[in-house]
This record gives sequence, C-alpha cells and structure tokens, in this order.
Amino acid sequence: MSDGISDEPEDVVGVLTERIEARFGMDINQLKAAVAAAPLANPGATDVVKWHGLLAEAQTVLDRAQDDLLTALETQRSEVDDPTMGLAHRVNAAVTARDGRAMVVRWLLDPDAPGKKDLAAGRLACLRPRTGPAVQTSAPHEPAGTAAPASAWRSARGVR
Repeated sequence: MSDGISDEPEDVVGVLTERIEARFGMDINQLKAAVAAAPLANPGATDVVKWHGLLAEAQTVLDRAQDDLLTALETQRSEVDDPTMGLAHRVNAAVTARDGRAMVVRWLLDPDAPGKKDLAAGRLACLRPRTGPAVQTSAPHEPAGTAAPASAWRSARGVR
C-alpha cells in the first residue's frame, strides 16, 4: 500500500499507533489518560483516541474471526461447507470494518486531508461570538404614509 500500512493486521494498528504517538508527542496510554482527564481540552486528540479504540476493537474482532475460519478450514475434507463460507464472509466484514476505522484515524491525523479546512473554518465560526442577533428582532422600517390600515392587517391575518 502507498500509505505505509501493510496487509498484516497488527501493522495497521501498530503503524497508526506510532503516528498518533508522534503527532501528540506521547505514548498512546498517556494520551488516553490525558483525554480521559480533560476530554474537551483537545477535540482532535479526543477524536483520535476514540477512533483508535474503535480500530483496536475491530482488529480484535478480525483476529477472532480469522482464528475461527482457520480452525474450520483445518477440519474441511474437500469442499468448503456453508458454515465455513459464513466464517469467510465474517472475516471479510471484519477486514472492511477495520480498514474503514483505519481510514478515519488516518484522516484525523492528516491536517491537510480533504474537508479539513472547511471543517476547521466551520468550527471556528461556531466559536466566534455573535455581534448581533441571528434573526431580525424588530419589524422592518416602513416609509411614512405607506402603512396599511389596521383593519386590512386584521383581515389578512384572519383576526376579527
């Protein structure tokens, strides 16, 4: 693969863990502890720790599915039966989940990833204090002599 992640399952989690540690300048366990102590202090670190945990969980599920498949294949005599095919599908689904979570972690670690600039600008806009009301709070100014009579206003609104 071009991103430095091999097909070895342990390498996916290992390589991304190393990238996380390099990015935040601390061991993954230290980072997890820091995020647990102050989850709002660094939203980027909080997101990375969350997705790293999901990635590690997906890797565990994949390892278990692969072990189950290998055990089933060792007992097969010739053709693969339906339950073993089901295990193979479970492995494929686990690989997909693991790889998807790895992509999210890589995206979170890449400051120049597509969509990051717009996302950061949107977050900053939400944090800026407003200088005025979000919606108009007073009636629009009507030039003198153009006001409709009160009776016309009431009938238009259904007021009697």
